[in-house]
Amino acid sequence: MRDFGAAREARMRGFGWRMPFPPPWGGPSGHGHGAHGRGGRGGRSGRRANVRAALLALLAERPMHGYEMIQELESRTGGVWRPSPGSVYPTLQLLEDEGLIVSESTGGRRRFTLTEAGRSEAESAASSAPWEEFSDDTVSSWHDIRDATFGAMNALRQVMTTGTDEQRQRAVDVIADAKRKLYAILAESE
Repeated sequence: MRDFGAAREARMRGFGWRMPFPPPWGGPSGHGHGAHGRGGRGGRSGRRANVRAALLALLAERPMHGYEMIQELESRTGGVWRPSPGSVYPTLQLLEDEGLIVSESTGGRRRFTLTEAGRSEAESAASSAPWEEFSDDTVSSWHDIRDATFGAMNALRQVMTTGTDEQRQRAVDVIADAKRKLYAILAESE
């Protein structure tokens, strides 16, 4: 039998995974879209990860291509934060318009480098790089929740596709009960 959950996870990982609910550390779900856009993944304080600061901090280390920066941010956060191309490339264009970086096309790809004007802002960004918000505990917790969610979704998909009407109704009841219990956890913490 094919494992649809693993296939879906691999497909979603390739595009930057969006959760249907906020991650456990309080940030919104989805891709990073800068400090004020929708979907940046926040750190433990609930702030959104800052795409601008992250890109500048990476460029303080060495020149990079946009896709390389996306991969590097995903790697440094243990896969928890993977900003989308829709947030990275406009931010790079803005930084270039501001004269903080320059780009050079090589082999069909644009490589970005800091300018002298961008170096001081990049050094400031690197001193408190956004990926440092993601502790090992946060990443581990995130992976546990993600794995449990994919497992539950895979089981639900199988019940919905191969189960009887009675089994499907029981699955709906289980999901509704799980939702109530999750909200009850939040209510306890207040």
